[in-house]
Amino acid sequence: MEKAALLPLLEDFPIIPAVKNEAGMKKCVESENPLVFVLHANLSTAAPITAYLKERGKTVFLHMDLIEGLAQKEVSVDFLANTTQADGIISTRPNLIRHASSRGLLTVQRYFLLDSISLQNILKAGSQECADLIEVLPGVMPKVIRKLSSTLRVPLVAGGLIADKEDAISALSAGAAAISTTNEDVWFL
Repeated sequence: MEKAALLPLLEDFPIIPAVKNEAGMKKCVESENPLVFVLHANLSTAAPITAYLKERGKTVFLHMDLIEGLAQKEVSVDFLANTTQADGIISTRPNLIRHASSRGLLTVQRYFLLDSISLQNILKAGSQECADLIEVLPGVMPKVIRKLSSTLRVPLVAGGLIADKEDAISALSAGAAAISTTNEDVWFL
């Protein structure tokens, strides 16, 4: 997928299934949303998981930090780019995001909002990021989402603790371009 197509796709499909196991992976293919965040894999399953989802028309983002057996180094990005059909990666590590972007992969920079210092760090880093999307967790803080989405140049994805339709609508209304959730009921709203 080309980077230019990502934002229009989020406008049409703002709820991104995030799969954390095989059952979720099989369920997400029933969703109309073509984007999938894969939060589980290891060195031997990353390629087959990606192939399974790609064969079913999905755009696949692999969460690099959660792939068992991968070092958090740029060579791991190269490994995934060369051995899987993944469209993009998710990571908390800016060096991996930069390298993946240079390889032509789509990128999601993930941040955890713990306190006001984390918020300031996101605002500071977000203005310099080369990520295609920024994901913040937890995604159930509309006031903070509103502030970030109005300040950052990169579309914001709200993830983590999105439990129902109310949470999804709240995050989207606050300015998130999309939400990601492992809650299968929310995938089909």
